[in-house]
Amino acid sequence: MQRLRELPWGALRTDVVLPAIGRVLQGAAAELEVERALRSHPELSRDGRTAAVEAIFGVALWRRRLAWEASGSQDPAVLLLCLLRDLGGLPEAQAAALACAPPPPRRTDAPLRLGDLWSLPDWLEAHLLSELGDGAAAFCAAVAVPGPVCLRANRLLCTREELGRRLAGEGIETRPGALAPDALHVQGRNPNLFGSKAWREGLFEPQDEGSQLVGMLVEPLAGETVLDLCAGAGGKSLLLAAQGAHVLAHDPDRARTARLRTRAARAHATERIEIVPAPVAADRVLVDAPCSELGTLRRGPDARWRIDAARLPSFPPLQRQLLETAAALARQRIVYATCTVRRAENEEVALAFERAHPELRRTGTLHLLPHVDGTDGFFAVAWDRLRR
Repeated sequence: MQRLRELPWGALRTDVVLPAIGRVLQGAAAELEVERALRSHPELSRDGRTAAVEAIFGVALWRRRLAWEASGSQDPAVLLLCLLRDLGGLPEAQAAALACAPPPPRRTDAPLRLGDLWSLPDWLEAHLLSELGDGAAAFCAAVAVPGPVCLRANRLLCTREELGRRLAGEGIETRPGALAPDALHVQGRNPNLFGSKAWREGLFEPQDEGSQLVGMLVEPLAGETVLDLCAGAGGKSLLLAAQGAHVLAHDPDRARTARLRTRAARAHATERIEIVPAPVAADRVLVDAPCSELGTLRRGPDARWRIDAARLPSFPPLQRQLLETAAALARQRIVYATCTVRRAENEEVALAFERAHPELRRTGTLHLLPHVDGTDGFFAVAWDRLRR
């Protein structure tokens, strides 16, 4: 909540944000509405842009808490007023003037339910209480603020220390990550990372420290092949290539693999990454499986409101199917990973798979949580094939 009290709310323009907030509450993606609002109003000052972004994302995230503060109102202007007054700490008169809405009475009590306090849909409130127990509130607090901007130094071109010095020379301050050896956390608000010379030269990729640790669990030996079975846009493929592997990247989404080609060229990794149209045998296989993505809620303010809970049961069968594909192709190691906090997609899938494959031995487990480790939420298991 403290960060909401430190924003330049005085620069907020209601004509910019209220239409966007209304569309978000009707189901539009907050990120797209932010882009639309900023593109439509290039005249906004830096503070005006910051206030607009935070207002749209703020109501998108806190809609249930704000409705509670407003005694049930769903009016976009009233919810914005409550964001400014009750969470942003503005005086009531100033909040009402900025939001162009009459203030509802202040609540004198405090939210009792986890869902009201941290703005969760009912299904997610129940799920987190079941999965995390006493840790649910701390998890919610951790995903209620944006995650840190984390970079991975591209080992093909530089060390973490060299990258830190290069960025400092461009006015971008960083500190080393505590967990992953190539991780740097960016300090300060809104540095121009993608305008930097270091970015243009391919010296780094944005990648959460937890994601970097998942990639490291593959542990490719120099010259080994690694099949990235669900490569997506290639964040982990790029990491594996930087570790010396020859990466065979597969994903059915051609738009994502096209993006991977672009990223690989910028990272000087083209010769190390081969995009394959179908899964093929490899020394090691990474199954970075499609999942419910509950571990990355802090990366999208309205993600919790856009997840279709009815789809959750469909993930474990798909994940098992992908693992069976990996089992038929991996000569040495399989790594299974998700970015969620559901036992049904994590440990239960892993246990069922290893029971069906006695020829594999578990050699590593990774379990990361935002409120414990400071990373996004990840689960990963590595299995090695037993040698006869």
